[in-house]
Amino acid sequence: MTVSDGGPHVKVTETLLLDDGDIHVCQDGPRDAPALLLIHGSASSARSWDSLVPMLTTSHRVIRIDLLGHGRSAKPDDRSYATPDQARRSGVVLDRLGVEHAIVVGHSSGGVVATALAEQRPDLVTALVLINTGPSLDAFIAPASAAIDPSQWPPTDEQIRQFASTGISRPGYALPQELLDEMRGMTYHTLTTTMQATSEYLMQQALPDRLTTLGKPLLVIFGEDDRRWRSSSAAGYRVVPGAKVELLPGLGHSPILEDPPRTAIPLLAFTAIHARGA
Repeated sequence: MTVSDGGPHVKVTETLLLDDGDIHVCQDGPRDAPALLLIHGSASSARSWDSLVPMLTTSHRVIRIDLLGHGRSAKPDDRSYATPDQARRSGVVLDRLGVEHAIVVGHSSGGVVATALAEQRPDLVTALVLINTGPSLDAFIAPASAAIDPSQWPPTDEQIRQFASTGISRPGYALPQELLDEMRGMTYHTLTTTMQATSEYLMQQALPDRLTTLGKPLLVIFGEDDRRWRSSSAAGYRVVPGAKVELLPGLGHSPILEDPPRTAIPLLAFTAIHARGA
């Protein structure tokens, strides 16, 4: 465990030993503030939130995890990477940390895991924020380039940049080296299995239908220039009673990387209304 005390901004990083794999956890901000759980997308990690976190910690206890198979968490080949299992582990992490209520924020496929967590643990999840999470497979934009071949694993920096190119639309933005290194640290099995798990979950039922049944407060943030999911599909979430949809012009699939301050504005406005004590 690593602990640093910077006055009001307290950072703790640790690895929690779960029954089916070790999960890396980062905590920032005051322990007695309302909890925010941030869940990254496929082939990413908790580090994808690095630039956004300082804007959230003045009012929240910010908890980030590396899902099993990603980042600094374990990458076993003999464990399930199905979306409900990833959600269950996320709930166990909050339980271990003593969190009773949290707003859960998911980016891309992390929003799918967030939805599954709310389905499993409606007592735990106060509200949901989905950032560039496609509502159904109909909204997916098939990539023009082929995926990385298993014979080329682990990939080079250039192969990763090509693989991730549709994840960014802001001109001149370069992915941090830490994210390139962490994707290369995945196994080919964990990469492909987790991506397939998201597709399977969306094939079973579209997210707006699931969320309508849940009845949780919902904010959807979508970069308008997303090249992975049609941004017009964000309107599909409006069938959820009370849902708020925010489109961010000039940004793509990863507004948390491309423009953290603009992403933080609607996020903080929403959490100010719906946050509860941890």
